[in-house]
Amino acid sequence: MVGEGVEPKICSIDDAIKIANNLGLDLVEISPNVDPPVCKVIDYKKFIYDQKKKQKAIKSKAQKVVIKELRFGPNTGEHDFDFKLKHAKSFLEDGAKVKAFVFFRGRSIVFKDQGQILLLKLAQALEDIGVVENMPKLEGKKMIMIIAPKKKK
Repeated sequence: MVGEGVEPKICSIDDAIKIANNLGLDLVEISPNVDPPVCKVIDYKKFIYDQKKKQKAIKSKAQKVVIKELRFGPNTGEHDFDFKLKHAKSFLEDGAKVKAFVFFRGRSIVFKDQGQILLLKLAQALEDIGVVENMPKLEGKKMIMIIAPKKKK
């Protein structure tokens, strides 16, 4: 039994309960499977409060994944491509993932290969700061590719 101001010692359950009552604290069983069971004299409400506080701190430090989208057409011009490439670089440098997709309207679905070439060209231009997470894949009228930022050393 260990508590604040109390030395570890082996005693009966009745003695441990008396000690906890004298100190105005709770007797909490730590390891019930060992012989004799290990108990601790603590303020249980404060213990629960500290546990919740630790969990909240861990949760707040967790990194949130931000996904930015870039939309292209199958016949996107060179200037538009460069403009969107510049945005993709800034997104990746800020630590966000980039979801680039080519949207096919009407009969433009015929140009699937042009859309794939465009996305691969984007991946190649971003290879120094990003890693392709998902290769270009056609889903309905969209061809989608996801690029994640490279891990910083």
